[in-house]
Amino acid sequence: MGNKVKSIGLIGLGMVAGVAASFQFSAIAQKAAGTPLPLEELRQLSDVFGLIKTDYVETVDDKKLLTEAISGMVSSLDPHSVYLDKKAFREMRETVAGKFVGIGVEVGLEDGYIRVVSPIEDTPAFKAGIKAGDLITRIDGTLIKGMSLDESVKKMRGEPHSKVSVTISRKDEDKPLIFNVTREEIRVQSVKAKIIEPGYAWVRISQFQEPTVDDMAKKITALYQQDPHIKGLVLDLRNDPGGVVPGAIGVSAAFLPKDSVIVSTNGQLLSSKETFYGRQEFYAPRAKNDPLAKLPAGLKDVPMVVLVNAGSASASEIVAGALQDYKRATIIGTQTFGKGSVQTLRQLTADTAVKLTTARYYTPKNRAIQARGITPDLLVDESADGDGLNRLRIREADLQKHLGNDKNPEETNKRDVLEDEQRLAALAKKTKPVEFGSKDDFQLAQALNHFKGLPVQLSKADAKPVSDVGETQSDSQPKEQPLPKAPVTK
Repeated sequence: MGNKVKSIGLIGLGMVAGVAASFQFSAIAQKAAGTPLPLEELRQLSDVFGLIKTDYVETVDDKKLLTEAISGMVSSLDPHSVYLDKKAFREMRETVAGKFVGIGVEVGLEDGYIRVVSPIEDTPAFKAGIKAGDLITRIDGTLIKGMSLDESVKKMRGEPHSKVSVTISRKDEDKPLIFNVTREEIRVQSVKAKIIEPGYAWVRISQFQEPTVDDMAKKITALYQQDPHIKGLVLDLRNDPGGVVPGAIGVSAAFLPKDSVIVSTNGQLLSSKETFYGRQEFYAPRAKNDPLAKLPAGLKDVPMVVLVNAGSASASEIVAGALQDYKRATIIGTQTFGKGSVQTLRQLTADTAVKLTTARYYTPKNRAIQARGITPDLLVDESADGDGLNRLRIREADLQKHLGNDKNPEETNKRDVLEDEQRLAALAKKTKPVEFGSKDDFQLAQALNHFKGLPVQLSKADAKPVSDVGETQSDSQPKEQPLPKAPVTK
């Protein structure tokens, strides 16, 4: 992993950038009122278009040229802004609904190849044995070096029950591995829950989707029916790449006082300057009944731990940040991804759209997460021996053209990826991906120790991550912001 990962996507989820913060639709793209068009530059664009049409070695389709020009213009802004053609737009809408057709693996583009960030739980890729850290070199026998991430994504997608051959290069294997994976229409169960031992519950959210709040409410209610005397609840957001903001608001609201401020956003447009509260109108506006209305009363004050890691991004950082600001939960794990920007879908035609970064989002205490992430209250490695494969994951600050942190521009949690690789390559070869919620889950075990007042084994990392505002005061840091008050509803 000596080279920076240039972008992140979710194969099967159909997202060119898989850590989007929110999805909003508009019938037409908004126009910059009163802004004069750059006529000279537009003439140059027209001239280049004409040169290609007359001088290029082969005939090029007009639509292809213009589509690629739009795509390049949007993607040059930041890693999460992208033009969505007919297929990508359809897949995006399927993702929000929580279903898709694919193999199910989170990936990044690295040095012309596809690096597997994490297989999505219970998907064809996961069942086939594809692992985090694998390098995909061929798809159906075609070398993918030099392909865009979007092109590679399209090759892995297809019709339900069709097969795709994926060639893998794995660090601890001498020869390439070939996996013949059957594509499936996958309905992601974004919430899992169980009693891990008497009195202690574990709730895992793997991605925030439209059904997430409903699913979580049902599973938590079932947990309390199984054990009415829960004395500790672990909310597991590790490797959760984010998703829709209403899901994050609803999950946060389930554990916080009524009408609490959950997150705010700020951008150029007046509509991007918003504050979101823990009310049904923000997390389930179209539902007839409030999905959180019948949750057990004890959920508001049961001791909580939130588990996070470098794969916790976007909507999962909204939840972790809100629960941390209100001191409602102890955050345990490693520094999160740092994706604190909002993407809005602007529909161009019936079948195409632009996913454009329109705002940054902020925790209730006005902390900007972008390119910094959430620093856990207790830094705990992935295993007793160190942070394993998690330490090799890229973060927002490692992405080219990433949006900066407007609150603390000089403080981004950027790592020396090459140094990390050299230091941890040997360990990574011996490390197996963690099965979250299992008896071998070291971070979960430390969460239980925290509940029980037992010693928690803290991180062995050489360097301490950047401290979040309000956690460690210093002369160079702004003072902690007070929590905003919810408006009175009469």
